[in-house]
Amino acid sequence: MKLVFAGTPEVAVPALDALIASDRHEVAAVVTRPDAPAGRGRRLVASPVAQRAEESGIEVLKPARPRDEDFLARLREIGPDCCPVVAYGALLPRVALDVPAHGWVNLHFSLLPAWRGAAPVQHAIMAGDEMTGAATFLIEEGLDSGPVYGVLTEHVRPTDTSGDLLTRLAFAGSGLLVATMDGIEDGTLKPVPQPAEGISLAPKISVEDAQVEWAAPALRVDRVVRACTPAPGAWTVFRGERLKLIQLTLLPDRTELAPGALAVGKNDVYVGTGSHDVELLWVQPQGKKPMRAADWARGVRIAPGERLGATH
Repeated sequence: MKLVFAGTPEVAVPALDALIASDRHEVAAVVTRPDAPAGRGRRLVASPVAQRAEESGIEVLKPARPRDEDFLARLREIGPDCCPVVAYGALLPRVALDVPAHGWVNLHFSLLPAWRGAAPVQHAIMAGDEMTGAATFLIEEGLDSGPVYGVLTEHVRPTDTSGDLLTRLAFAGSGLLVATMDGIEDGTLKPVPQPAEGISLAPKISVEDAQVEWAAPALRVDRVVRACTPAPGAWTVFRGERLKLIQLTLLPDRTELAPGALAVGKNDVYVGTGSHDVELLWVQPQGKKPMRAADWARGVRIAPGERLGATH
C-alpha cells in the first residue's frame, strides 16, 4: 500500500523504520509537527521523525494544523491508501480522516480501552499495572475510541521507568503496526469495536502532577518517580528550590524516618515516606547535571532536621 506516516517524537521512529523496511508498503510521505525550539539557544529543530524521513529521502509535511488547506490538498495529491500514526501530537479533523481509503491507523501504547489519552505508559506505571501493551486501531473523531485491529502485551517490570517501558513498546509495536498494514492490504484484518467496560483516561502528566508527596506510601512515591522519568521529571523541594528525583529504591524493612525527613550515611541517602523509608540513588539539583544522591548530599551539607518537601 501507499502510506503517509504521521508521527513526531523519537518513540515513533522505530515504527517509521519498520514501515520503510517493509517490502510490501511504500512510505510516500511523512506528516509531523512543525520544527520546535530546543536546547539552550532555542534554535528551531526538526522532529526526530522529520529527521529520519529526510535521511531516507522521504517528503516531509509539517502543517501548523492538520486542517490547513495546503496540507489537505497535498495529502489528496499523494493519495495514500492508509495513514499509520504513532504519537503525532495533533487532533485529526474529519476532512483529513476521510482522505485515505483505509483511514488513519494509530499505534497506541496501552491495551485499549484502558488508558486512552496522551500518557498511557506513565499512567499505567503510576497505577501499578502489572501488564500493559500496545494496540492498533482505526482513528475516529473520539479520543482513542476507534475499533481495534490488533494488540500485543508487555509485562511492567518492577523497576521500569516510563522511558524503559515506552522503548520496549515502541520496538514491539512497530512490528504490530506493519502486521496491521499487511492485514488491511490483504483484507484479512477487520477492526473490532472496543468494549464499553474498562475505559480509563490517561491525560498528559503536568509538572505539578510530578511533585512527590512524601506523606504518601513508599510504593506510591516509587511509582510517581518511575512514571515521570524521563518526562516531565519527578521532583521535590529542598531549601526552596526544586530537586529532580531520578531514581530511588524501596526499603520495606526500614521505617525510621518521618515523611520527607533525611538521613545521610557515608554513601547513602534515606528519605521517610508515609509508610517505609526509601533510598535516593540519583537526583538532579536545579540548574545542574544528574548526580548520585550521596554526592549531592555531601555537597549541600544537610543540617539536622532538614527535610525534602519543605518550602523554606
